[in-house]
Amino acid sequence: MDIKLQFQICLQIILGFWFGSDYMSCNTVSNGYFFSTRPQFLLGGVEIDQDNIVDLLDEEMASMRQGRAFLSQINDNIPKTRSSMEQMLDTLEGQEKAPLSPTEFESLALSMVYSAYQSKQQEGKAEQLAWSGVLLRLANVTVSDLRGHYLIAYA
Repeated sequence: MDIKLQFQICLQIILGFWFGSDYMSCNTVSNGYFFSTRPQFLLGGVEIDQDNIVDLLDEEMASMRQGRAFLSQINDNIPKTRSSMEQMLDTLEGQEKAPLSPTEFESLALSMVYSAYQSKQQEGKAEQLAWSGVLLRLANVTVSDLRGHYLIAYA
């Protein structure tokens, strides 16, 4: 997966999340597996239960082979607690600057979506800010992977 497509994926996910499904339906990338199926799963609606298990609200999509693979990936490969997300980020930020594999990049993008969702769902301001901080760090790691350097340098 080339850098331009990776950047478009991240940008579309973040903008689609913040501006809603109208943005995603008008601005999809025609080539690339991620955009041909993944936004449809996300835009169909997801539910996160108290055990942090993600489920698709659209039963038809959930029953498709690609839907089951999506759920398996997001439920098995994405950290679900803020502390585990921060631990993953510590590992990614501490690694040598080798490009992420397509699978790692997709997991990073889905982690951004999950963090954005958690940030929006939190009732307390402190928890919202904490999840927003995780989202910012995820975006920073993504930019680092795409551009070779961080967007924000931490002191």
